[in-house]
Amino acid sequence: GHTTGPSLNNDKLYKFAYSAEVYVDRVKASLQKSAGYRISSGVDVNLLWRNPDNDDNQLIKVTIRDVQVENANERPAAKNIFKGKSTEKIIGKDYLEALQRPMVLELVRGKVKNFYSYQNEPVFTQNIKRGLASLFQLQLHSGAAQEVDISGKCNTTYHVRQDQVTKIKALDSCEIEKQGFTSHNQILDVSTKATSATIYVLEDSFIKSIKAEENYVLLLNSRRKTGSKIVSKQRLELKSVQAGPGLIAEKQAANVVKNLDSSYVAVSLVAEPVKSKCKKCPSLSEHWKSIREHMYPEKFSKAEAARSFLSFIQNIRKATKEEILQIIRSENKELLPQIVDAVTSAQTPPSLEAILDFLDFKDASTSVLQERFLYACAFASHPSEMLLKSLTDKFKGDIANEEIRETLVIVMGALIRKLCDRGGCKLPAVMEAKRLILSRLEKAKKDDNVRMYLLALKNALLPEAIPVLLKYAESEEGSISTVAVTALQRYDPSFLTKEVKETMNRIYHQNRNVHEKTVRTAAAAIILNSNPSHMEVRNILLSIGELPLEMTKYMLSMIQDILQFEMPSSKIIRQVLKDMRAHNYERFSKTGSSSSYSGYITRGPDVSSTYSLDILYSGSGILRRSNMNIRIFDRNSELHAIQVVVEAQGLESIIAATPDEGEENLDSFAGMSAILFDVQLRPVTFFEGYGDLMSKMFSATGDLINVVKGLILLTDYSQEIQLQAGPRASTEFLGGLAIDISGGMEFSLWYRESKTNIKNRVAMFTAGNTEVDSFFVKTGMETTLELETTLDFISTVQFSQYPFLVCMQMDRSETPFRRYMTKYESLPSGRRYTARRGKAELVAGNEYPLHQENSNMCRKVFGAKSDSSSNWF
Repeated sequence: GHTTGPSLNNDKLYKFAYSAEVYVDRVKASLQKSAGYRISSGVDVNLLWRNPDNDDNQLIKVTIRDVQVENANERPAAKNIFKGKSTEKIIGKDYLEALQRPMVLELVRGKVKNFYSYQNEPVFTQNIKRGLASLFQLQLHSGAAQEVDISGKCNTTYHVRQDQVTKIKALDSCEIEKQGFTSHNQILDVSTKATSATIYVLEDSFIKSIKAEENYVLLLNSRRKTGSKIVSKQRLELKSVQAGPGLIAEKQAANVVKNLDSSYVAVSLVAEPVKSKCKKCPSLSEHWKSIREHMYPEKFSKAEAARSFLSFIQNIRKATKEEILQIIRSENKELLPQIVDAVTSAQTPPSLEAILDFLDFKDASTSVLQERFLYACAFASHPSEMLLKSLTDKFKGDIANEEIRETLVIVMGALIRKLCDRGGCKLPAVMEAKRLILSRLEKAKKDDNVRMYLLALKNALLPEAIPVLLKYAESEEGSISTVAVTALQRYDPSFLTKEVKETMNRIYHQNRNVHEKTVRTAAAAIILNSNPSHMEVRNILLSIGELPLEMTKYMLSMIQDILQFEMPSSKIIRQVLKDMRAHNYERFSKTGSSSSYSGYITRGPDVSSTYSLDILYSGSGILRRSNMNIRIFDRNSELHAIQVVVEAQGLESIIAATPDEGEENLDSFAGMSAILFDVQLRPVTFFEGYGDLMSKMFSATGDLINVVKGLILLTDYSQEIQLQAGPRASTEFLGGLAIDISGGMEFSLWYRESKTNIKNRVAMFTAGNTEVDSFFVKTGMETTLELETTLDFISTVQFSQYPFLVCMQMDRSETPFRRYMTKYESLPSGRRYTARRGKAELVAGNEYPLHQENSNMCRKVFGAKSDSSSNWF
């Protein structure tokens, strides 16, 4: 009666029935329809030795016998992969023999102190034995404990009530060698929930029955209907107690084990990682041949391109450097950029070595491939320190193309941020890259170089870079202060100190220098988005009547948008508006065409997405800046999916108009800058200087200039899960995007009209695969989502009158959306059972309403157009 663990009777043989079941399915599906299998057997247990000095120290022998493998659910003969196969045939003779060799457990107060088995035993059978041995570990009093079992070193809690003991294991606390990775942004990632409970029923101080259940649920954060679950159940039930062998008289447990079988060794109870080798998998080059046709750039609007890209990444991750180089070196120019996307996105040491071997930054002729490599690095889901170090080394070396040099340092900024977000800010490669960017910026003399390092800081978002950005924000060079201020705009408001707000107020109110409208409005946006004071809001509202006309209209529109969209600062703005000096008709009735507007694209239970469109014109009706943003939110995080900014300046001379105050000496310029999935890309120039502008105008075809084209890996989640019954599960979610963003500006002097067009073509594919691999049988579920869509943003301006007419349109094309789910069970011989279901739907196209004023203008613009065409003669 003084034992604190279960106690076996002498000279008895306990005969148990044992089963271990595994199921894989959708999260809410019932287990009766799930894919899965069951291993069942008899288990014999007898006491070998009890310590003469301590009753609570026992050696027990556990033997598995009569092993059977079957479906977890009843299946008709035609769908039963085990039909007509003996256990020996399914598992293999050697494995079955190993599984049925006895193991010995040394128990001290109910915990497994030593697990004795055979050293050269296959890992797979050893893990099944560990799963059974772990069940014999329990304590007979309530309370918390740390235990080592097959799952690792885990926190457990026991609840004891008479003859029933419940053990809860906190699986997320288990210390075990983990393999896998997660996506950089939470919205693109997968969330997991794991539970484990075991109920023991005792009789006569030993085990009568054990029921254990372990559940893993995996959900795609962006669409929580898409996910999978793994359920693992173990059951041990006492069938009979018979007369058994007597006890061995010995002082030490180790001697008993040695005398029993000298081949026994003490092995860790923690599972060993094991993965079955793929026998009939195609080689990397064979796989490439099968998907090659889907990887041409003109196929980017189809989901098949993204699907092929993801499957290629999976195969590259298993390949050697030589196999990868063989494909890269043998392909044509049209397909190489897509291969570079995939090889870089694979993010394995061999793939990085292969791509760095292939690319020569001293050769300007391959700059397209160099740029694709760099952007794929910027979008890396789990970049390594090695990747950043390689890029830093390249930056210090010779680079033939100046644009590549600029892209390289901008991408280094993005990698610094990603590594810092994962707690790697103090890594040597990160420290070196930060030092390099900050010191080179300090020494930079040319405006182009200053801009390049500021763009790198705009990606890195380092807290220590804020004072540097403030210095450049007050620069007299418009393009430099624009980059510095928009970089500060990307920081979380919690980083924006008193100094930042003081500087932004000085810029907006022009206390020290005269600034361009684009810089002043960006500074105002920072003030209004970072918990502004009553005084700050009041000063902005009072300034509105004194601003140039279009800037006045823009600021009014920005404030109305904050109120309408209930943004955080709307409360304080409402308070200030009660003061009639700040809020009077004279100030709030200004006409103009600039605007700022936000709205929802989707509002869902898991994620919502918003768009915002800001357009600022010069007083003569020519675009100064258009800014389109799409952001995705969930409960805890945000993803800046897309930003496309088109900026123009100094174009008044074309229509013989007068420039706004402070903008008389600006060079003619138009260009485009984009942020994609939180990464600032290198800006693109449409034209620079009056001569370039005139030649482009007279040779303009209206064709769009490509800003981004490529394949991007978004969701990248892979985890290995050790199940407590012994098998190993793996789960992988990959989401890819084939994207094509292009933009352009057209002028018609005849119609006194300009047009800005931004086209976003996107095809998306997400694949999830959850599989339990028991070496002799695999069971799992694959789930896929695919979507193809186009988002167009067009703004048309007619500047033949004032206020000029502006029409903005934002349209989404008809969107096919397809989802499929396949459950399977398969044997290495190729025998396979699959169940597949799917659904395809067509989401109707949509023209986003924007605001009422815009709708009224569009009617006028398109009304005027039809009039002018009919009155040609």
